Formats: sequence, C-alpha cells, structure tokens
Amino acid sequence: MEMTSRIREILSWYPSDTPGVKTNLARMLNHGRLAGTGKMVILPVDQGFEHGPVRSFQPNPAGYDPAYHIQLAIDAGCNAYAAPLGALESVAGNFAGQMPLILKLNNSDTLSKGASPESAVTGSVKDAVRLGCSAIGYTIYPGSAARNHMYEDLRELIAEAKDAGLASVVWSYPRGEGITDKAGETAVDVAGYAAHIACQLGAHIVKVKPPAEALYQAENKKVFEKFNIPIKTMADRVRHVVQACFAGKRVVIFSGGEAKGTEDILQEVRGLRDGGAFGSIMGRNSFQRPHDEAVKLLRDVMDIFASKN
Repeated sequence: MEMTSRIREILSWYPSDTPGVKTNLARMLNHGRLAGTGKMVILPVDQGFEHGPVRSFQPNPAGYDPAYHIQLAIDAGCNAYAAPLGALESVAGNFAGQMPLILKLNNSDTLSKGASPESAVTGSVKDAVRLGCSAIGYTIYPGSAARNHMYEDLRELIAEAKDAGLASVVWSYPRGEGITDKAGETAVDVAGYAAHIACQLGAHIVKVKPPAEALYQAENKKVFEKFNIPIKTMADRVRHVVQACFAGKRVVIFSGGEAKGTEDILQEVRGLRDGGAFGSIMGRNSFQRPHDEAVKLLRDVMDIFASKN
C-alpha cells in the first residue's frame, strides 16, 4: 500500500535504524484494518506459557490449537500476532505472509514462585528470522532484583535483532521487590517510568498496562503535585505515559489486562485513544470469547482507535 504521511513520520523517529528495521516496522503499521493510520491492535497469545493452558484456553477450547489464534488475528484484521517459539513454529509455515509475526523471546510460568520475577529466554533472534517474523518481543520487570540481568540481555537481543533487520517490542511490567504495594504496579508514575526504561533500552514499540489513578514513589508525587500534572482520567494518565516515551516519539500500546465486560473494555480503550495511545495489545479479553464475538470486539477496538466510535 502507499506509505502514508503518518507512517513516514513515525519511521522518522528511528533515524539510527537500518532500512530492514524500518521495513518491518512499516510492515506491521501497514497491515490490517488500521493500516496506514499509525495505530496498532496486536493479538498476543503467550498466556498458555505464562498462566497455563487450562486457565488460558478452556473458556474457548478452540484456542488449544495455535492455528486458531493466528486465524483470529487474520480474520479480525490485526496488525500483528505475537506468541512464543513453539506456537509460532506450528503456524508460521502454513500462514506465511498472511500476518506479521512477533516472536516472544522470553517467558515465565506459574509453577514456581520465585522472589524475584524474571522470565527465561525461550527463543532467539535466529528463530525469529527463520520464522519470517517482523519483530522480537521481550518482557522486563522494573522493580525486580533481577532487572539488571534482564536489561543486559534485552540490550544484546535488540542489538542482534537490529543487525537482522527486526524491530523490537518490549513488555515493561513493574513488579518485584522494589514494588511492595500491588497498586504500585500500575500507578501512573511507575507506568511512565517503566515505559521510559523500555525506550532507553532500545524498544521500537513499548507495551505497558493502562495506568491507574495512583502515585507510588514519594519523590514522583512531589513533582506531580508541584507541576499540577493531571491524572484524574485515563486520558490524562495515558498522556503522561506517552510523553514519557521520548515526547511521544516511540510507539506505545497498552495491554487489555484482566478479563472484563465488553463495555468496560471499550470505555477503557476510548480513554487510551483520547490520551494519545498508539493502540492495544489484547489477548485474553479477545481469544477467550467465541470466534465471531472476538472478531467483533477486536474490530470495535480498531474502530475506536480509528476514531469511528
């Protein structure tokens, strides 16, 4: 498709990257129902690894088959589909060229409860190239005592991915010993900080949770109050997170979070849109629904980001 001025603008924010990286960024931004708008809706299905298959797929048993998920992403018109190595290996050949793929390079599970959250590296940049992916994905846990190890691994993986012409998507989820209050994981000051860390580590696309109306770090609270930074509405809080990502010059998308009702999801997405979010990455709230209902939900979300709803 013709390159829109908005996509050209976004690509200009990454002047140090090679034509290969920019081509893969454009490949995702120019795919699906939101192609050319600069907005993105990605279907991520790493939950089977992260939470276990029965919790993830039994609500809609068709989801035990990885082919179901990539077909759902195609049918809904998503920009990309993200999954761990095994799931992508089972579908990449049969669906080659039909959907931009993101290989999630690290994953955790619920069978062990370590004190310091850290995901194991379960795939490689070489795997991503072999499978025809557009990007790698990686999760960091700012706040974890293991964060330095994750940051160092991510920096090396992003450098390797850039050499291979792949973009990088970073899930930045604050948790661990440094976040002693559960509410701190989504506090707006922490969300902005976590997003900024991902940008500093070289992420092209940053994924964080929708920020809550709370301030966690005392030092940050003083600044928010001194400069009267608004945080009352979702749009206010998202605006802050986007600003924290190099003044909005990095693509910032927000997770769908825990399962909830359709209208609650759409209302939250409207707040994301109004705050300048670049899109959503929505897993359980979509694939745990019957196929047609999931397609409709994802398309309704896309219509909101396209300002049609």
